Amino acid sequence: MTRWGSGVIVIAALIGGIAWLVNRGDDDTQVIASAGEDFDPVATTASIDPELIELEPIESETDSTTPSTQSAEISEPSDPNCPAPDKSSPRTIDFDGPQPMCINPDHNYTAVFDTSEGEIAIDLDTENTPNTTNNFVTLARWGYYDGTTLFRTDPSIDIIQGGSPHTNSASDPGPGYTIPDEPAFNNDGGILTGPYRYAPGQLVMARSAGPDSSSAQFFFTTGDNTSLLDGQGTYIVFGQTDQAGLGVMQDIIGLHQPDNSGLGGGPSRTVTVNSVTILVN
Repeated sequence: MTRWGSGVIVIAALIGGIAWLVNRGDDDTQVIASAGEDFDPVATTASIDPELIELEPIESETDSTTPSTQSAEISEPSDPNCPAPDKSSPRTIDFDGPQPMCINPDHNYTAVFDTSEGEIAIDLDTENTPNTTNNFVTLARWGYYDGTTLFRTDPSIDIIQGGSPHTNSASDPGPGYTIPDEPAFNNDGGILTGPYRYAPGQLVMARSAGPDSSSAQFFFTTGDNTSLLDGQGTYIVFGQTDQAGLGVMQDIIGLHQPDNSGLGGGPSRTVTVNSVTILVN
């Protein structure tokens, strides 16, 4: 299970490219902000003093995050509205409301992304982000992410974005709900600031400008430019890969081809998430 450090919020000015981590939900809002939103992506001075949330450095390739087996002793909530852990439930991408609690935060969860460019294993943080992790794990078990694409690459902030089964684009309507911020962020006149800090190899929730606006879209962080998001700190970091997974991420962003979408661009060839499998121990 990932452990986190503590520190003090660093207020940083963000570059223009930060304004485009897009994740449209049912309210047609976007991550950080689109050009049409009344939102200034430049960090401002705020009175927030939360504990700084930061992942440990990536360990060596020999220290894999992927459990070899799933223990028979694992117990999870038996809510009938939860999908089968083995993904035998019918694939579902539209929901009437947020997912019930379907994980046991006392266990360790690993999300294995089988992509067309290689495998990425992410150690999920059930200790600090149990609700965000539960949402992602439950959607993955419904097959929400299977067969989707990683549609956006943006080297200016070193991110790869995906998680859009309806449209395979940033304008995807999402699963039909949003989830609470974790933790609740400081709101200074509509400008949110949070405690998260960004480094290569993380799994992070995309979001809109408003509070409690994450739902299903995510992004991977692939390089040092992702620290340009630190001034906001509101993109929930809920997982970390190892060196092997980071290598696949960097190969994918290496396929970057710029376009005129305002989102930085995308891979020069289609990059597919064939499946996301959840391992537990």
